[in-house]
Amino acid sequence: MKRIGILSDTHSCWDERFAIHFKDCDEIWHAGDVGDISVIARLEGVCPVVRAVHGNIDGGVVRRRCKEVETFNVEGVNVLMTHIGGYPGRYAPGVRRMIIEYKSGLFISGHSHILKVMFDDELNCLHINPGAAGHHGWQRERTLVKLIIDDGNMRDLEVIELGKVKL
Repeated sequence: MKRIGILSDTHSCWDERFAIHFKDCDEIWHAGDVGDISVIARLEGVCPVVRAVHGNIDGGVVRRRCKEVETFNVEGVNVLMTHIGGYPGRYAPGVRRMIIEYKSGLFISGHSHILKVMFDDELNCLHINPGAAGHHGWQRERTLVKLIIDDGNMRDLEVIELGKVKL
């Protein structure tokens, strides 16, 4: 069993509540637009395993450290993570093909700043966009997501609301 914390679009924002909400996680996944690499370093101080992809706003340091696409297996679930991915019925170019090729049961993306959890019946794949955890952007609510992956099953998904965006 693995407890997973998921966030995206921090845009260099660190909030101490990331550490509070993710303190019991086995892994933290960041779906891009990290901003400053220190966000990743601080997440690594919270959890032993941090997986991250770069986003469209990320510069050289983040891009050297984080790939555009990550594929991995956790507890029997193939995971595909990229920043700009769309969602079921409206995937970004090439994403549907990657989900099929990797036989992904879980697809994580960010970019839109819109929290979405949708199941793609056609591809048998759960899609999660955790929304935006930072203050930059047009989202009204900052959000994080947690879930448990256990022996091929995903369960106990929790949406954490961090409050309104400070303008």
